[in-house]
Amino acid sequence: MDIVVSGIRSTGNLHLGNYFGALRNFARMQHENRCFFFIADYHSLTTHPIPADLHGNVKHVLAEYLACGIDPLAATIYLQSDVPEVTELYLLLNMISYTGELERTTTFKDKVRNQPDNVNAGLLTYPVLMAADIIIHKATRVPVGKDQQPHLEITRKLARRFNTLYKSECFPEPEAYNFGEKLVKIPGLDGSGKMGKSEGNAVYLADDEKTIRKKVMRAVTDSGPSAPGQKMSEPVRNLFTIMGFVSQPGTVQHFKDQYDDCTIRYGDLKKQLAEDLIIFIRPIRSRIEDMLANEAYLARVAAEGAEKARASAAQTIKEVRELIGFKPF
Repeated sequence: MDIVVSGIRSTGNLHLGNYFGALRNFARMQHENRCFFFIADYHSLTTHPIPADLHGNVKHVLAEYLACGIDPLAATIYLQSDVPEVTELYLLLNMISYTGELERTTTFKDKVRNQPDNVNAGLLTYPVLMAADIIIHKATRVPVGKDQQPHLEITRKLARRFNTLYKSECFPEPEAYNFGEKLVKIPGLDGSGKMGKSEGNAVYLADDEKTIRKKVMRAVTDSGPSAPGQKMSEPVRNLFTIMGFVSQPGTVQHFKDQYDDCTIRYGDLKKQLAEDLIIFIRPIRSRIEDMLANEAYLARVAAEGAEKARASAAQTIKEVRELIGFKPF
């Protein structure tokens, strides 16, 4: 049985990229492996959220985790900030991490370009905290999207470096868990890149019908094909990719045929995509609302998850401290 660890940053609602990237598979995976699913509220501090937003976002993500089928009786669900052993391991791993290798991380360079006025140390060491999140439970598998693969490689490197430095086999080198499929990357509605909150191009699991229609109708396209069989531009290809996940195969083929013979009307494509998204998201949104209305249940899930996560993390930290040489007199 594999030990699987996965976390989602608490910067707001979960979106289709989160769902298709991993969440849809968690319900099955949690019964086949020992799973730890956490809400990365420490990671969210790199964007300096105000306290009310931070707490509200954590609550919402927890409700969404549960609404997407994660069972707290089958898996461990917890808040990152409820497990102080994570930050201790983060500190210790920082001592064997090097500035140069962190500065070369693609995600760090992207953040420097996108938020030049807030290049804080937390952004630089973001992959180290992620590594601590993963190996604190000695994970062997990690569900990751394509964009997170560089971070997973840093996790593997730090696990290997720690083992070599302290002549141990303390940490396994976790592998990507792709559920027997290619790693999924859901594109955004802005014509390029992945779907994400910071990019402002996402459809969220909690979005209402009006919001979904508005977002999809504003999605970037192009002027349309000028010749039969013309290669699709990235914005149009992105819409077809999303449609492939939420629409019936016959519907997708219908619009592909129209594209190929130059009769496609992007307005019709968007209207169909919006309605298919609404049908797909509606039951999930309903479950999210039910969870958010039951605060006592959310509090119990968080408390019980923290207890289980700390029991696992404490064992790892005890071993790590002894290997490094921290011993009581």
